[in-house]
Amino acid sequence: MAYSDFSLSKVKNDFGLTLDESRNLFVDTKPVLPSATLKTLLSDYIPLATSISTEKARSEFLIAPILAEVRRLLNNQISLFSGNEFNVDAQRGLQGFCDYIISGSKEQLYITAPVTIIFEAKKEDIIGGLGQCVAAMVAAQIFNQSKGNEVERIYGSVTTGTNWKFLFLEGTIVYIDEIEYYIKEVDKILGILLQPFQPVLTAV
Repeated sequence: MAYSDFSLSKVKNDFGLTLDESRNLFVDTKPVLPSATLKTLLSDYIPLATSISTEKARSEFLIAPILAEVRRLLNNQISLFSGNEFNVDAQRGLQGFCDYIISGSKEQLYITAPVTIIFEAKKEDIIGGLGQCVAAMVAAQIFNQSKGNEVERIYGSVTTGTNWKFLFLEGTIVYIDEIEYYIKEVDKILGILLQPFQPVLTAV
């Protein structure tokens, strides 16, 4: 069993989670202007990725440039992983590959705590990807605890590249944003992705 085997109902039942889907989680989050480089890339890549319309194309041409921009905005003080294995507890099914992981550590050669944001890339079925994303977020919580480097919130996103759904895990409560953001709102998406690192952002 792996992350991809979890539906939202299964991950909720297996790990005793409570779901809260009733909030606009990032209503007060301030947008962050994208760089000229990111604007140019997205201008070129959005038509290309949506024309190819595979999960891989959307991941490479839309998601990766946005996540790389987050790392750049934080002066490379975080680490970004793509397509890495994240095996935490095989007996409970918390193993497999994550599309993208952001860690609050700047060590880039391997995944170290605190794992802060988990991303699940999908071609189209965002709701169908929530269970997989939440399972990996639970794994991140356990991983951080085992390394003695916990964070209050584990953030997650299920995204097609053009559409972004955000959520976070606090204790055993999963808060799923009632709002879905679109790539034309890339400034708001950047603001949300930077939120877990605001102390770092202030310091640099």
